[in-house]
Amino acid sequence: MGRLLNSKFQIILLFSILSGCISKPETVLPVTNFSLDSYLGVWHEIARIDNRFERGLTDVTATYTRRNDGGMEVLNRGYDSESNQWKEATGKAYFLDDQSIGHLKVSFFGPFYSSYLIFEYSEGGYAYVTGNSYEYLWLLSRTKVVSKTVIDQFISKANSLGFDTSKLIYNVGYLDQKSPLSEEELP
Repeated sequence: MGRLLNSKFQIILLFSILSGCISKPETVLPVTNFSLDSYLGVWHEIARIDNRFERGLTDVTATYTRRNDGGMEVLNRGYDSESNQWKEATGKAYFLDDQSIGHLKVSFFGPFYSSYLIFEYSEGGYAYVTGNSYEYLWLLSRTKVVSKTVIDQFISKANSLGFDTSKLIYNVGYLDQKSPLSEEELP
């Protein structure tokens, strides 16, 4: 009987841990006008809160393609100047609810999924993305260059939701690592 209870406890604990990975920051709601077809393709990472799996990478892109099983294949790619090599990671993403809601679960490591939540979205323009906590934040764009207005709007929205935008790093060569350039300074 003790082993059975111990096994049930372990299963409940594992389920709790895994389901916590697809949770979301309390104040953040996913977009409800999401269109998978318009999201497919290449996105350039403009800004992020640094994380262990992207540390040291620049020129990061995420490419999304449709999977036959209704999900998306995710190819993340970035340049590691220390090793002078491009690094890639391939994963898969699936909707948690209705496909018009921008909340997915993504996995790069077998059966382990994490939250991928799009909380602002402009078809063909930009996307604001977070993970399961306030420690994950990205500004993605269809282009390598965005205006200071787009960056300012991103920072304002992220701050209002509780993200620490002082931790943002800018992942493209035309932006200073501490603060974005003004529109006049963009190439």
